[in-house]
Amino acid sequence: MAREYSRTQRVGDFLQQELAQLIQRELRDPRVDMVSVTGVDVSRDLSHAKVFYTQLGTDDIEASKETTDVLNKAAGFLRSQLARSATMRTVPRLHFRFDESVGHGRDMEALIRDATEADSVRHTDSAETSEDE
Repeated sequence: MAREYSRTQRVGDFLQQELAQLIQRELRDPRVDMVSVTGVDVSRDLSHAKVFYTQLGTDDIEASKETTDVLNKAAGFLRSQLARSATMRTVPRLHFRFDESVGHGRDMEALIRDATEADSVRHTDSAETSEDE
């Protein structure tokens, strides 16, 4: 019987919580202001972790390049801070990536909203023409 919640998922959840707090409290760089950690994918051997983040007011990779560079440069510091609070034998190397899914979700929501508005307008127009006849 397979485990419902694997070790890599537990480590990823722990890293997500800890990194969110560390980035907010410990990093003083203004370029990493308003950053949220949205997810962490940990490799099976627990040696590497992809950390996905979003930043308020930023929707694409090009606009977030500077923030990604700053976070990747601070990865060693963040890893050492994690090592102090974690009981893990080794702390994974951190690789930061901008999470585009939030922007894509916002775009999809706008498309759905536009489609429902267009449908409701078309529905009310057809109802008015049928009343006129």
